[in-house]
Amino acid sequence: MELDHALDFEDYFPSMISRLGAEGFIGELCNGFSLLMDAHKGLITFESLKMNCSLLGLEVKDDELLCMLMEGDLDGDGALNQMEFCILMFRLSPCLMDGDASKFCTQNVDPILM
Repeated sequence: MELDHALDFEDYFPSMISRLGAEGFIGELCNGFSLLMDAHKGLITFESLKMNCSLLGLEVKDDELLCMLMEGDLDGDGALNQMEFCILMFRLSPCLMDGDASKFCTQNVDPILM
């Protein structure tokens, strides 16, 4: 018997943008970044991501954590700054990346995030 390990994924970002507005949504992404970052470095590092996954009860392999960081690391420093984190969150949202994200954003948002 083969097990189906697929998870249903519901993208809540569009409804959050509708409810909070673009500026409020970006603020919430920044709050999320602050929760995950290394307080001394001001970056999400491998160590801070691993520690926070553990605190949340998530068992994530080291190579998976490294892949998460590499996916969003635009400047090649091995960590995520706040802008890289926000860009990554937008890129990982299927609904926001379907080419019509403008319908969710009525306020001014940095175009690089769109």
